[in-house]
Amino acid sequence: MIRWKKAAAAAAIAATAALALSSCAGGGSDGGGEGSGGSLIIGAITAPTTYDPAGSEWGNRSPYYQAVFDTLLLATPEGTIEPWLATEWSYNEDNTVLTLAIRDDVTFSDGSELTSEDVVATMQRSKDGSGPDKGYFTNVTTIEAPDPQTVVLTLSAPDPALLSYLTRTAGLVAASESLESPDVETTPVGSGPYILDTAATVTGSSYSYTANPDYWNPDVQHYDNLTINVLDTPTAALNAIKAGEANGVRLSTVDNLTEVEAAGWTLNSNELDFQGLLLLDRDGTMAPELADVRVRQALNHAFDRDAMLTALQADHGTVTTQVFPESSDAYDPALDDMYPYDPEKAKDLLAEAGYADGFTLSMPSSPLLGETTYTLISQQLEEIGITAQYTEPGANFIADLLAPKVPAAYMALEQNPDGQLIQFMIAPPAVFNPFHTETDEVNQLIQEIQYGDEATQAEKAKELNKYIVEQAWFAPFYRVEGVFATDANTKAVMLPTNAYPAIYDIEPAN
Repeated sequence: MIRWKKAAAAAAIAATAALALSSCAGGGSDGGGEGSGGSLIIGAITAPTTYDPAGSEWGNRSPYYQAVFDTLLLATPEGTIEPWLATEWSYNEDNTVLTLAIRDDVTFSDGSELTSEDVVATMQRSKDGSGPDKGYFTNVTTIEAPDPQTVVLTLSAPDPALLSYLTRTAGLVAASESLESPDVETTPVGSGPYILDTAATVTGSSYSYTANPDYWNPDVQHYDNLTINVLDTPTAALNAIKAGEANGVRLSTVDNLTEVEAAGWTLNSNELDFQGLLLLDRDGTMAPELADVRVRQALNHAFDRDAMLTALQADHGTVTTQVFPESSDAYDPALDDMYPYDPEKAKDLLAEAGYADGFTLSMPSSPLLGETTYTLISQQLEEIGITAQYTEPGANFIADLLAPKVPAAYMALEQNPDGQLIQFMIAPPAVFNPFHTETDEVNQLIQEIQYGDEATQAEKAKELNKYIVEQAWFAPFYRVEGVFATDANTKAVMLPTNAYPAIYDIEPAN
């Protein structure tokens, strides 16, 4: 029997926060490394909800946490996973015991020394808590510290995504004593390159940091001061760029890229998220039509992806029909040619499935995802005889989708590494598989990925991707271009696995 494990993940819709932009102007440093001087001002689209590692989130909130905490492992721009607080790691023969060697030269901002007990305390708190990324620990049964520089995680079953999780929230480490402090949510005690200046911070608006004088890796500590300002609208972001009130800004849309470039800024981009339809009710529980693969394939042929990319993203992105990213072992460029825009073929498939007269498909809507998108989806579905019936927009969009209360939905989701994406969208208990769709083929392939060696995992991931595309579990439109813009004094290198560059990969341009 396959032992399925649920992995929780946050939805990829950015939250908004109150804006009170400080009036200080951005000034890039001329040097790098310890004592280089200068200040870095970043514009973020949302504020942190807490500095307690157990309640932390990655994605658009990652800079706040990377500033003050280190992770056990490091995700690199090249797509690799490298040592960080853990200098090395190894699995046992069946990949159910992970042993990590912890650095012995690291101190926290309160002066205490990092030991394996701090790692265990932070991870156990996250595992036992109710944070958004609690699911990262679902396969972890015990976390132990046999000696001051060793941590051992015992798993109930192999988890190919675990190392990736340790580069994110699951790998954050705080001083163990600070976790019991009443100020744990507002006063982080980590070993990161910066220390939060609580006196200069305005919660929800502007977060101020100073360089950690005892940081163990000064080569990646490029500034003496760091400020992260919340710019929760595209207009606020553009105004800060034009006024020179920031050095790097995460852009929530591609609407103003021409003006950003005209201001002398560089657009650093990646394609992390895909947008398209999630055809969730593949067993026909709420929408019997979706149980027929020909209907799901017809939906894939209904969309002019190139035209939609032009209309909705100004061509900033890449059309695709697969949910695995280009950086994935599962990715196959040939699969992107499987569903060309062909309304007539879509109609033929619907007729073969017994729906020559079409049908009505219920879907939720959200103003955060753009009204124009829903209009274009409706128009193209109407061309093949399907009527899109949108529920009233509301605050329960994600909750209704995951309940599940809807058979399909337009959505923007992060494209994760293979194991992480499987636990996020494909495995029977995955968060974005709310109807728990499963087939013998999918179960077998995931088991082979879970228990296989690296070569087997890569081979079977590719087979799984092909099966998912052929069976039309989703109807992706395109991968969208995410942009972190930098001024002339600043350079950044994007990660393939996150919306922001790592805080260590933002540095002076000269």
